[in-house]
Amino acid sequence: MKIGLIGLGIMGRPMAKNLVKAGQEVLVADLNKEAVADVVAAGAKEATYAEIGKECGTIITMVPNGAIVQSILFGEDGVCSTIKPGTVVCDMSSVTPTESQFCYDRLKKMGCEFLDAPVSGGEIGAINGTLAIMCGGDQETFDKMVPYFEILGSSWLLIGPSGSGSTAKLANQMIVNNTIAIVGEAFTFATKAGADPEKVYQAIRGGLAGSVVLDQKAPLMIARNFKPGGPIRINHKDIKNCVNAAHSIDCPIPYTAQLFEIMQWMKVHGHMNDDHGGLVQYFEALADCEVKKPEV
Repeated sequence: MKIGLIGLGIMGRPMAKNLVKAGQEVLVADLNKEAVADVVAAGAKEATYAEIGKECGTIITMVPNGAIVQSILFGEDGVCSTIKPGTVVCDMSSVTPTESQFCYDRLKKMGCEFLDAPVSGGEIGAINGTLAIMCGGDQETFDKMVPYFEILGSSWLLIGPSGSGSTAKLANQMIVNNTIAIVGEAFTFATKAGADPEKVYQAIRGGLAGSVVLDQKAPLMIARNFKPGGPIRINHKDIKNCVNAAHSIDCPIPYTAQLFEIMQWMKVHGHMNDDHGGLVQYFEALADCEVKKPEV
């Protein structure tokens, strides 16, 4: 059975390659023709949205936001212009629960299935096939996607009905991005106080402050390496979704609301394409110092 994958960005490109490597017949589409050519060279086939809808029994979308997902699926000459009843659409993008539920309801009326299945693990997880996949939808649909999740991830869980996966992803983003921000703040403080940030990192990583976020981001901050693995522009969108979703259910999220304003500062100062470890630059600007190893 052919599988379609639409969206060949930082995450989608290695995911498509892993599916090909596992022996799947993969049809791909993306506006970035260089990305398409790269994945086609690895063994995939380029197709239009309509061709993917017509030929594929399973379709994965991995794109920047919910509006793009809906345009790909329901727009003119989109996937659903040719989709067959029984097709499974799995959206692995980071969107709002409401957007996921909209797709679920509309596809169900067409006799198709929908699973929201956003991921955590970043570019490294996508390359290594070790993504954590959090799902919302029906058990039967989830079960059909498990063989693909076995290729793309190291863990997958059906959390509940449609929208539950997207809710879990927003919670994940709140934790990850707030943690990155406080790591940046802490290392700015340590540097300003005259300590070697590299030695501070080595001293604290084995204690209660230790975490995957600390191990991934502190060394990059100290090295001034802000090449995007998870660009701030994507996380800015996710945190905005967190704030809006929380407001819609009257759930105060003061830390995350403040984080959104920090990301707004990053946007104003031209850092949206930096890795989200680049949030340290906000705290550096406040403290008038730069996190780096002291000169010998």
